[in-house]
Amino acid sequence: MAKICLCLTGKTIKRNMEILSKYRMFTDIAELRVDCLDPDERLQIRSFPELAGLPVILTIRRDTDGGFFTGGEGARIKLLANGLAYAKADSRLNFAYVDLEEDIDVPSLEEAARTFGTRIIRSYHNLNGTIDNIPAKIQSLRHVGDEIAKVAVAVKTTNDVLQIYRAAKTCAGQEKILIGMGHYGSYTRILAERFGSFLSYSYASSESETPAAAGQLDVRELAELYRFRKITKKTKVYGIAGNPLKATVSPWFFNTVFSQEDTDAVYVPFPADSVADLLELAEDMKVQGLSVTAPYKEDVIPFLIKCSVPVQSIGVCNTMIRTKDGWFGDNTDAEGFSGSLLKFLDKKNLKWQKAAIIGAGGAARSVAAEIHRLGGKAVVLNRTIHNARNVASQYGFRWGGLDNHGIEMIRKYSDIIIQTTSAGMEGSDASDPLEIYNFSGKEAVMDLIYKPEMTPFLERAAAAGCRTSNGYDMVIRQACLQYSCFMGKEIPHQLIPRI
Repeated sequence: MAKICLCLTGKTIKRNMEILSKYRMFTDIAELRVDCLDPDERLQIRSFPELAGLPVILTIRRDTDGGFFTGGEGARIKLLANGLAYAKADSRLNFAYVDLEEDIDVPSLEEAARTFGTRIIRSYHNLNGTIDNIPAKIQSLRHVGDEIAKVAVAVKTTNDVLQIYRAAKTCAGQEKILIGMGHYGSYTRILAERFGSFLSYSYASSESETPAAAGQLDVRELAELYRFRKITKKTKVYGIAGNPLKATVSPWFFNTVFSQEDTDAVYVPFPADSVADLLELAEDMKVQGLSVTAPYKEDVIPFLIKCSVPVQSIGVCNTMIRTKDGWFGDNTDAEGFSGSLLKFLDKKNLKWQKAAIIGAGGAARSVAAEIHRLGGKAVVLNRTIHNARNVASQYGFRWGGLDNHGIEMIRKYSDIIIQTTSAGMEGSDASDPLEIYNFSGKEAVMDLIYKPEMTPFLERAAAAGCRTSNGYDMVIRQACLQYSCFMGKEIPHQLIPRI
């Protein structure tokens, strides 16, 4: 079973112990990053394993390998030797592991480690990208058979992760650590057990400590949200596909439900730069279901073997379910949106209502379809006018640009204004896509973004006296519908208030 390793990057031994004590319950192994310690503190590292009271990895990472040690190699070897010196008969009081890069060849250091039960992690880091033959690298890393091979590479595409996963299958049964560093490799850390990795490195984000490597997850999030220690080869995998996935509540929602139900499943973010590569990886990993978000809600449709009526009519898919024949596509955005909008307006339909839809992407298509179904009229406005026309013409709506002419059109369609773009989203730009429009205070204003709770667009509307709503209720409603698609049953209603 893969283990959680907490990387300790504090400047003092005392600070690292404070962090470890606080997060001990989530930690199986600690890594003392000696390269992050103040120079005087590095002289005290030998005492750390006894203070820690759990297995500790001794690591002094060079700056060329992504660490912070800038001294000479002789000084680094001496520090490693000091950490392993004065070994005690009780191996629990010694470092359990020492991380040595592939180019270190100091027989006396390695012999000292083995004599007193300290296992060697033989590591390779590539901060510039991945490599062609990972299985061969794993094989060549081991100087002796009991060493743990570690390969950490920067992943820049989904295809990079696909190659890492296939390498992991080739090396199944070998004790190793495989890491895809960076945003695209985040799920190699969550699904370490699936990647055949001995451990997953994490950090304590709430302690204002810097991640020891790009893409590390918070230790508590890894243990509690993703239930890392319960993930096995049999655990069903679901996830959300999109790019960049910096503001999504879906992992929290589904993993909380799975935990409450004690369902052997995990839901992970799959940031992707290619739909084709992601779905190839999903096939290899036997992913059971995917939520699909921007910018891929339309791009996934050619990969579906079959789809629901809403997907056919709207041309947008936000839910994919694995079947024995291939992927089935559905759309829960539309129903989630209309349920949320009607609740917000306290109405049963949209007869006599005129709406302005801002944006012309996949979300706007679902919004337009539901406004038409509920009897409303609308204008679709977008920076690229022909995209607005493509959405609007399907339902006999008007269209225009986000310019003075478009603003004049809003005044005739201002009962409801619905913002569907990513403008103002957490992790995106903080712009207001309708900044040239002056709210009268009579409009009902909805923004499909829910992180942050109040975008600049909503703040300005609220300041003018408008009723406002963000997209949180909508995303929970569509997630409940996705749960039904994934699990083949309705979500237990008693769970929703708890969630």
